[in-house]
Amino acid sequence: MGLKAAALKRGIDAVAGREPNIAAALAIVGYPETRIRPTGYKTLLRTIVGQQVSVAAASSMWNKLEAELGEEFTPSCLLKRDFDTLRACGLSRQKQGYARSLCELVESGELDFENLPKDDEEAIAELTRINGIGRWSAEIYLLFAEGRPDIWPAGDLAVQEGVKRLLELPARPAEKATRELAAGWSPHRGAMAIFTWHCYSNPAL
Repeated sequence: MGLKAAALKRGIDAVAGREPNIAAALAIVGYPETRIRPTGYKTLLRTIVGQQVSVAAASSMWNKLEAELGEEFTPSCLLKRDFDTLRACGLSRQKQGYARSLCELVESGELDFENLPKDDEEAIAELTRINGIGRWSAEIYLLFAEGRPDIWPAGDLAVQEGVKRLLELPARPAEKATRELAAGWSPHRGAMAIFTWHCYSNPAL
């Protein structure tokens, strides 16, 4: 699902309309591209696979995993594989533990990606029941896969640096301050998170 281009533009425009700094930055860097991922457990499984490794290494591991389990694999397919089989796909003991935690919760019906709580904080709490999935990973899933419009990953270093540049702060704000600084951007903080990443990676700012 994700935030579609129209929703992204609408959210950024709403904040830029009352924040001169945002309007000025928007005039320089323009609108960001959409960031959309599929809903479902596989997106979080890919997050687990990609933790603390390069993009290329993560892609290689995922390809090996799909080759072993099949492209349409279910959680039970992974749960039936032993340690050595998953290790051959590149998954460390820790990542296997995280992957099994995710697949067990889905397989048992305790975690239903089609019916996550509508309240953002409740949905984050549900997702962080998975071993290895912290608040940041849960927020990224809810923003990029479900397209929830008011998700604000204040613990993300690039978001913090983007806020510093946008608001011309003397130093990068910590997580708590980043959350407080964006309080007035609600209910468009999801669009603004994507805009701050866009600003962070743009050398014009």
